[in-house]
Amino acid sequence: MELKKIAAVILSCAVAGTVFTGCGETPPAQTQAEEIKMGLLQTLNADTDTYNKMMAKFEENAEIKLPHHQIIFYRNFQTLQEDLISGKIDEVSIYKSATDYLMARNPQIEIAKNHVGKKKIIDNIAFALRAEDTELKNSLDDAISKMQNDRTLDKLITIYITDFKTPEDLPAVTFENFDGADTIKVGVTGDLPPMDLILADGTPAGFNTALLSEIGKRLQKNIEFVKINSASRAAALTSKKVDISFWAIIPTNESVPLDLDKPEGVELSTPYFTDDVIHIDIKK
Repeated sequence: MELKKIAAVILSCAVAGTVFTGCGETPPAQTQAEEIKMGLLQTLNADTDTYNKMMAKFEENAEIKLPHHQIIFYRNFQTLQEDLISGKIDEVSIYKSATDYLMARNPQIEIAKNHVGKKKIIDNIAFALRAEDTELKNSLDDAISKMQNDRTLDKLITIYITDFKTPEDLPAVTFENFDGADTIKVGVTGDLPPMDLILADGTPAGFNTALLSEIGKRLQKNIEFVKINSASRAAALTSKKVDISFWAIIPTNESVPLDLDKPEGVELSTPYFTDDVIHIDIKK
């Protein structure tokens, strides 16, 4: 991960978080009494040493005193949850939509008390694609704009996020097949409900898959899912394993460059969803 990208992620974590080397490994022992071991899903190519040094530097430059967070990266959401519940980590930085899903299913999970009342951090969710695929980007931007204008996007958000109860209650996501049409390969993790969710039997059930179904119909393109983990999204794009992937645009301020969320060779679509970043822990 580029250092400016890491700095921006730290900015999110320090005042609220997103969603990420030794994924799922037992974290090293605490070195300070006030140290908090915090799990994040790995987004790019960050390593824990660099990330933790950047966190310390951010706190120093901001002239603020925060609980020290030792960052532990994970490649999948399931292992992240398991380590939180087992006590291997103290907190998780994750989206509100995922927090609501987890808290509804596990009464042990709560919003971390040392982050309640702090300034909100809001990430924009977009599609990532190869920079040279300008025609695809323009098509996605146009489809997103039209779905915003005709309120289709709002309806999908209500069904698959706002009113989400259980995966079994959600309308089945279906994909039309267009004979002779191009196929768009989409990288999905499938394990970050309700955003990125594929059921155990392989059935697409989350908001992102429902959104892609609608986009496929509007573009008259076939959609094919390719299973990837969070850490391999950029590599999957640039190697042409997939054509698009889901991406979070970290918020910026005067000290963070606007292009920080564009790794080399990657471009981003118009955002189609925003979500708060939340820290959660286990009730003591």
